Order: sequence, then C-alpha cells, then structure tokens
Amino acid sequence: MKQKIRFSLVYRDMWQSSGKYQPRVDQLAAVAPHIVEMGCFDRIETNGGAFEQVQLLYGENPNTAVREWVKPFNKAGIQTHMLERALNALRMYPVPADVRRLMYKVKKAQGVDIARSFCGLNDHRNLELSVKYAREAGMISQAALSITHSPVHTVDYYMDIVDHLVEYGADEICLKDMAGIGRPASLGELVRRIKSKYPGIIVQYHGHSGPGMSVASMLEVARAGADYLDVAMEPLSWGMVHPDVIAIHAVMSDAGFDVPEINMDAYMKVRTLTREFINDFLGLFIDPRNRQMTSLLIRSGLPGGMMGSMMADLKGVHQGINAALKARNKPEMTEDELVVELFREVGHIWPMMGYPPLVTPFSQYVKNVALMNIVSLVNGKERFAMIDPNTWDMLLGRAGTLPGPLAPELIELARKEGKEFYEGNPQDNYPDALDTYRKEMEENGWPLGPDDEELFELAMHDRQYRDYKSGMAQERFLKEIADKQAELSKVAPAKMPRRKLLLSPETGTAFLYSGETATYWPEEEMINPGEKVRKGEIVMYIMIGKTIREVVSDRAGTVKKILVRSGDKVNKGDPLIEFS
Repeated sequence: MKQKIRFSLVYRDMWQSSGKYQPRVDQLAAVAPHIVEMGCFDRIETNGGAFEQVQLLYGENPNTAVREWVKPFNKAGIQTHMLERALNALRMYPVPADVRRLMYKVKKAQGVDIARSFCGLNDHRNLELSVKYAREAGMISQAALSITHSPVHTVDYYMDIVDHLVEYGADEICLKDMAGIGRPASLGELVRRIKSKYPGIIVQYHGHSGPGMSVASMLEVARAGADYLDVAMEPLSWGMVHPDVIAIHAVMSDAGFDVPEINMDAYMKVRTLTREFINDFLGLFIDPRNRQMTSLLIRSGLPGGMMGSMMADLKGVHQGINAALKARNKPEMTEDELVVELFREVGHIWPMMGYPPLVTPFSQYVKNVALMNIVSLVNGKERFAMIDPNTWDMLLGRAGTLPGPLAPELIELARKEGKEFYEGNPQDNYPDALDTYRKEMEENGWPLGPDDEELFELAMHDRQYRDYKSGMAQERFLKEIADKQAELSKVAPAKMPRRKLLLSPETGTAFLYSGETATYWPEEEMINPGEKVRKGEIVMYIMIGKTIREVVSDRAGTVKKILVRSGDKVNKGDPLIEFS
C-alpha cells in the first residue's frame, strides 16, 4: 500500500513572504471556495501573527476576517491551522499567560482547528503553555521545531526538544524550515528518528524555497515518513515563498507516494483571483526581488518570510550609507551590493549572538543589529553601537535560552551597561494583564465581542487595535496607497506647508542619531539642541516592528528641542524635533 502524502496550502504565508500586506476579507472569501474546489488540500494555513496585525494596520477587523476565511474550509472538512510564536503569541514581543490562554479559546471558537506553535529559540519551556492551552481549548497542538543549520543544531539537539514536546502532550510535530536551509539528509534523519520513537505522531514539513533546497528536503522527509507538506501556488510560489503544489505533486507521484489529484480548472481560478488581488493594491508592496531565489541565503540563514521587510530596510538606509561612504572617499554601494553586505554581516554576528534560529522575531533582531552595524562601520565606528531592548532581552536570556554561547564582546558590553543575565522561566517576567485591558474596553464603551475576541485583539495588539478603533489605521493605509501609486506613476507629491516641527513618519520605536552613527546610548552622543542640520540629513531612526526607517530632516535649520528619547514609542505624526 502506497504511503499517503497530504498537502497544506499556506495561502497566508504566500503573501507574508512576498510583500507587506495580506488580502482583505472580501478577497479571502472570494478565493476560498475555489481553493476547496481544487480538491488536493487536507489543510489550509488561515491565520497567525503578521496576518492579523496587517489587517489592523489597514483598518480591517481580523476577527471578522478569520471567521469568514475559515468558514468554507470548516464546511468542506478541510482542517485549518494558525501560526503562533509561543511566548510572543501573535506579536513580536512577550505576551502575558492569561492573554496567551484566551487566544486559543478565541481561535477555536472562530473555527481554527490546529495551533502551530514555535519558539524562535527552540526553548521547550516557552512551548509548554502553548501545548497545554491549545489542548485545553480543544485544538490540535502542533509544536514546531525552528530549523536551522549550525554546529549546535544537530539531530540530537532537535530530538531532545521533541522528547519534551511529546511529554507536554503535543499531538503533532512540525519542522519549520523558515529559511529553507535545513539540509535534506539531516531533515530526513530527524523525521526518521521522530517516527521511530513516536510512531503515532503526525509530522508536517514547512520549507521556504529561497535557497533552492526545499524540494529535495520535501522528498527526503516524505521518504522518512512525514505526513503533510506545506505548499504554495502561482503566482506567488517559488522565489522567497514555497514550492508550487503542481511541482511537488509530480515529484511525490513519481517517487511512488499516494497523492491527491489537483483540479486544474480550480487551480487556474485561484491563480487568476490571486493575480487580481496583486493588481488591486497588494502588488504595490511586493518587491520584485522576492520573486527570485538565491543560494546566498544558505550562509546567512535569513528566512523567506522577512525578505519583504528586509528590502524595505535596505531602501531606508541606502542613502545614508552611501552619504557616509562618499564623505570618506569610498565607493558607494548599489542595493545589490548592500544586500550581499547584509548577508555577510548576518553570517558574521549570528554565532556571536548565540546562534538563535533566524525566525520571527529573532531573525529581525539579528538582521536589525547587522544593518545598524553596517551603518556604524561605514562611519568608522564599532559594531553593536545600537542594540534595542527586545534584542537585549534575547541576549540576556529573558526570551529563553540561546542555543549557543554569547561572544565575549557581547558579555562585556552587557556588563558595561549594567545588564543582568536571566536564567528563570521567561513567562514569569510577564504578569497577567487581561483585567487591565477589560477595564479599558469598558471605559471606552467597546464591546468585548463574541467569545471575548475583541478583548483578545486589544490585549494582543493594543496600539494597532486603538488605531483601528479610532479610524487612524485606515486613514494611514489609504494615504500609503495613494503615495505609493503616486510614486510609481512619478506624480510629484503635494507640497507640505513649512513647519517648525519634524513629525514621525511612522509608528514605532525612536533611536536617536548623532550624525555619524545610530546609537541607543550614551546620551551625550545624541543629536543636541543648538546643532545645525541640513535638509535631507538623517537625524534618527524609527524601528517599526520588523523594519528600520531613516528619519531625515525636511528642512535646514537649528535644533531647538529634542522631543523624544531613544527607546521611546512614537506614533505616526508625533513631533520628534522642534526647530528654532
């Protein structure tokens, strides 16, 4: 009897790995019936962290979207699965335990069947509550291994984690090969050992295409006994995304596996609709280079899912880097050269930072440090001039145990800054918070929603949810669309009235800038009142979730007052600098 291979369509992740935004709820509802008609999917990835945050960013209620999106799959008997980040749940930083617990109750009530839970550091302690709360809510708990390749990430290393996850009660194991750099033979051996030791457990493989190894990896894990493979489809397959279901179907069929037939008429309908969504507005935020594959990713280990934000980062600092190079009589860099330089810097500092698997949010932490290191180095400064608080939490053990040792330079830097290393359970650092958010909703007259889903949304994404409720999110989104369309059509933006205040271009975390290099400390190196700045001069940075943006002065003038401190949270439109 042939071994069955089942497919899961990662429709959400196709968009996440391609660009900034996801389809609207009306678009998801339109495409879902045709995905069902394809007849080849036993599972669909329907929601998760970035998916729901992005909807809030453009003014759409993610709870409504999840309910509408999963409904056709529930009716057809196709299982739905979400992605969550253990200690960080659906966001980029840690979440109180009571909010984490509510998440599973909400998602189960909305029709989501499976909770795929991963810890970016592979600290099984962070996954224990994920498994417990998912099962308690009646969901299938799929605990994921964040796959990477390093001297410490061996098959034995991963099997030790699997042993703990099975002990906690995980129903399934996922190999989350987010950068696609897991070596096929090693992945096959890992699946073989999981299946040998725990023959009843389901194994699912998720591998991005970026470096070009995922097809070989899929064949190896299938031969070793894997049950499900995550796949994508045109026009968003391959590149930094995932292999196309048609190709994987052909490979598995030729290898002797029992695979379901694909309704190609329905495939073409989904393909056409997806293209229409791209042409509507989503394509405005898809960098063409995310359609390419590159084996340069093998050394850097950066995941396909962050390529969109990374390319935006590079555009954001490219001008400043070249200005610094020019000032020092050095040749300027093209964007392609800057990409290679970033890959090189990530490869250099990754071992120094303890080999954290490069998956959200830790891939962003390492990438951000690498990017700011490049800025520092081109200005003749040292590495690690800026490390944000969330990255420090990772380095100090507050997010979990790092797989490898920290470099002596970082240990000494922590000592100089008076920072303490932490060895306790990370969850203990974050007290329950639902009562506080419940009170805020009552004071604002906001309904808690069915199954407390609106309460959950505020507690999980408080800043984005407040902007959604006020209408600011939709207003910013529509302006962003208009600005992007104007940029692409080369229409000059409307002239802004002259102001004495420099306003924040985005919502994020402020990092002040000395004019030579970005810095999180010390205070005396920051831009100071009385200093003259040129129009177009970089005065600080804004860290926006995964990305970094330069803030440039919109005028020549003298700084009268700095209105923020490094590390301050700022909203779009907040005043940053006052000029005299």
